[in-house]
Amino acid sequence: MKNAVFVYSPEQLSYKFSDSHPFNHKRLLLTIDLLKNIDALSDDDIIPARVATDEELELVHDPKYIDIVKKAGHGLITAEQAEPYGIGTEDTPIFPNMHEASSLLVGGTLQAVDYVMQGKSKHALNLGGGLHHGFRGRASGFCIYNDSSIAIRYIQEKYQARVLYVDTDAHHGDGVQWTFYDDPSVCTFSIHETGRYLFPGTGNISERGNGQGYGTSFNFPLEAFTEDNSFLMVYEKALREVIEYFKPDVLFTQNGADAHYFDPLTHLYASMKIYREIPKLAHELAHEYCDGRWIAVGGGGYDMWRVVPRAWSLIWLEMNDYPIPTGKLPEVWLNKWQKEAPVPLIPTWEDPNPLFEPIPRKAEIEEKNAQMLTKALNIIRSEKNSII
Repeated sequence: MKNAVFVYSPEQLSYKFSDSHPFNHKRLLLTIDLLKNIDALSDDDIIPARVATDEELELVHDPKYIDIVKKAGHGLITAEQAEPYGIGTEDTPIFPNMHEASSLLVGGTLQAVDYVMQGKSKHALNLGGGLHHGFRGRASGFCIYNDSSIAIRYIQEKYQARVLYVDTDAHHGDGVQWTFYDDPSVCTFSIHETGRYLFPGTGNISERGNGQGYGTSFNFPLEAFTEDNSFLMVYEKALREVIEYFKPDVLFTQNGADAHYFDPLTHLYASMKIYREIPKLAHELAHEYCDGRWIAVGGGGYDMWRVVPRAWSLIWLEMNDYPIPTGKLPEVWLNKWQKEAPVPLIPTWEDPNPLFEPIPRKAEIEEKNAQMLTKALNIIRSEKNSII
């Protein structure tokens, strides 16, 4: 059995809205090149993504919606016809062959699932996935098909396993949460910036599930300008409590890299410190509760030059028990990509110190986060013996 597999095909880069759109999968190339330059990733580690079938997409998505996406990508519908389905918008514009590109991202995540659930590998990583905002009949937030929701449903139907979905993207994992909101065999966990200021505006601690699924949805909304220590305090305490409560068969993590201070679309003030610790805890808990079964996908991350390659590399390094690097990034990588980057690259694995000016309200922000966590954990503990 392999320790970990890395799912990637160059065709995944075809998921591209425009040259100016903030969602740019060139970050996959930057990450792979960084890993190869530190001798942490070889061609033997990489397995190609496959294309998801329509039947697999229909595990979550409405057939009529899939048909609209196909037609849109081939110029067969008008913008007015596409708009009710969330495509052709400023966030999620139409691009050529969008169905084919989106299906490949889904298929990559399904490849990762099969490798782990069939015992070919303990862990699997598909950084091209993590499109957590997609809904049954509507695109949203740069996400056309929701690969995470499809993969979880696929796990349920093919492997009859209980899944804990952990989302550390700065944006609430709304599409996955609502897909499984009434399902007791899937637990969704999302730590994110509060929706008071940020898309999609959901993810309150009161969103707890519905019907038989009540008590299997957990949200931990953080105050804007939250820094490392407060983020990690909430993440670790909450995740340890939730995984002990739910006892999953497999851990599925979405690893958006947009909580960083440099990210242009969010208001959290995290550094690379959290991206060392997030996969470290996931790895530990996967072995403690799931016999090592850990499937990880990418997600958000809109500073693709200074943040995403370093953050995403750390997931692969953790999966393979490589020492976490410190100091200078490879000179060859810096020289190669600085020619294209519109900003000076960060030359080290660590961030500059200080990364930003001190926040006057730091103590107040940390106290609000601590109060939110206490309230959320009290809910978990009160239901622990009655829900599952």
